[in-house]
Amino acid sequence: MAPSARLQAISTAVPPERLAQSAVKSHIHKLFREQGYDVTPLLPAFDNAGIETRYSAMPMEWYAQPRSWPERTAIYQDAALALLEDAAIRCLRSADLEPADIDSLLLVSSTGIATPSLESLLMDRLAFREDVERLPVFGLGCAGGVIGLGQAARLAEARPGSRILLLVVELCSLNFRAQDLSKSNVIASALFGDGAAAVLVSTDARKRGPILGASVQHRWPGSKGIMGWRVEDDGLGVIFSRDIPQLVRRDLGPLVGRFLKHQNMTVASLAHSACHPGGAKVVAALEEVLQRPLPHERQILRAYGNMSAPTALFVLERVLSEERRLEGPLLSTALGPGFSAALQLVLPGGAE
Repeated sequence: MAPSARLQAISTAVPPERLAQSAVKSHIHKLFREQGYDVTPLLPAFDNAGIETRYSAMPMEWYAQPRSWPERTAIYQDAALALLEDAAIRCLRSADLEPADIDSLLLVSSTGIATPSLESLLMDRLAFREDVERLPVFGLGCAGGVIGLGQAARLAEARPGSRILLLVVELCSLNFRAQDLSKSNVIASALFGDGAAAVLVSTDARKRGPILGASVQHRWPGSKGIMGWRVEDDGLGVIFSRDIPQLVRRDLGPLVGRFLKHQNMTVASLAHSACHPGGAKVVAALEEVLQRPLPHERQILRAYGNMSAPTALFVLERVLSEERRLEGPLLSTALGPGFSAALQLVLPGGAE
């Protein structure tokens, strides 16, 4: 049998600006009031989001002024590269590897654009080999981290012994637009933060780690208006439906059941989870689907907010750190634009 891909190291990073939820709430209230828009009816979203702090690439004052696409893009590239460098260095250090030991870079991001792509620019900062294979992926949104795990596993298994470095970064905060008076923009300001993650995946038998098992992606037809970005003159405008928690209860549950059945498992077979929390209402819906409390998901949401694609990897890092070793199967889930879902099994890393 071909060797299985294993998760051999994982690290996360956040930008330096730490924002208290209460301070963001006050800032948003004042900012929109000065434009003649009373957001008082929407302010409970800040209190009910399950978030205490978040991290931002820029201080709150930066968001009060109109910003152009070129300005947002320049900051996206600089801040994203700094986060990727931080996460990558610590991930490689924990695996006792150097950048030159990496064979493939898989980059996932949907909150900005860069050409050359971010992983190419990162090669000017870290000494990756000149022949390292690169694959940037755009447009997966919140599902990007979980999908990235599955794709990194496939790359590793296609070339046994190779080392894949998955890099995931999102700067959601840069897409807040002060002149956008939509309800979605205000609610997004109560949820989103910035962060990055790096994951080393390989079949290298000399390194042990959890096995990346089966994965699946699913898209529901006619659902593109549920989650995504609108391209505006001055940036990206957020799209998400208030019905997402109900969609989790109605549609994700059967998908999880079918997926686990194909693996000869049930929800009761799962020992752990590493789900993208989204928001407090989404976590509550996930707890109903998985029939268990999700303390790690709530902890990450409370401390970091919704960082889009990296968030599930922050949860996974927390689970692996606190549990030390998996006692049984772990299921990672995330929802993304499309409207779509991604599921990834992570299994205890015993002998093949």
